[in-house]
Amino acid sequence: MSTLPEAPSARASSDPIRVATTPNSAATAGLPVENEEVAFDIRNFSLWYGQRQALVDVTIKIPARKVTAIIGPSGCGKSTFLRALNRMHELTPGTRLEGSLRHFGSDLYGPGVEAVSIRRRVGMVFQKSNPFPTMSIAENVLVGLRLNGVRDKAVLQERLEKSLHMAALWDEVKDHLNRPGTSLSGGQQQRLCIARSLAVQPETLLMDEPCSALDPLATAKIEELIQTLRQEYTVVIVTHNMQQAARCSDRTAFFYMGKLIEFGNTRNMFTNPGNPQTEAYVSGRFG
Repeated sequence: MSTLPEAPSARASSDPIRVATTPNSAATAGLPVENEEVAFDIRNFSLWYGQRQALVDVTIKIPARKVTAIIGPSGCGKSTFLRALNRMHELTPGTRLEGSLRHFGSDLYGPGVEAVSIRRRVGMVFQKSNPFPTMSIAENVLVGLRLNGVRDKAVLQERLEKSLHMAALWDEVKDHLNRPGTSLSGGQQQRLCIARSLAVQPETLLMDEPCSALDPLATAKIEELIQTLRQEYTVVIVTHNMQQAARCSDRTAFFYMGKLIEFGNTRNMFTNPGNPQTEAYVSGRFG
């Protein structure tokens, strides 16, 4: 077994974003270029579960309508970071945080801001597909809208078809929408969950290792879907698959021991990383 690289240096932990010295340094470093809209503006963000600190002073700007991959070894804080983006971590008792996290300019943790309203704007797709077993395919897609009080049948039908089209599932299920959602294959169930998230029209879609339980064919369909979604949505995906991160994302963030070590253009991150720890991880020497 390879020896893990040394812990992050003081410079890496205090200034995790590598800024290149080229004329277009912002683009090279993965920072939003001039006039590029920012979806998440996160500054000095730390998070604890009880006494255990899971995230350490994370500062990052995630651009809008692009795909950002979060990579790093198990236990490095990837999923914790993702869950913090729509306040899912609050479901764990004893959680506390420091720092600033803004989504399209709005403070996600501001006074009076309810987590439920945030989760409408920032959808989540989990590692394991979770269609509601007692609901049909159509009911699974529309459940969020119904919970939000939408009753207009025309609106519900429109959202149903649009969401299933966007999830590349409509042609496969349009003739049996009343069948249970659990009757679908694993890959179809995951796309059904994506359709369910899209039905409430979020601004951003978070994906926590959405392909880890899928076969290569189903994984390819999800990856194709991600490329389509980036045209309208900001997508942030946690993945342990380096090839998937390289194929799917515009930007990549590498986490290690709760710290953001490097964030940059995906091609640069995989071909010319600026931090030796990043190079060791993407080359397979640890993790």
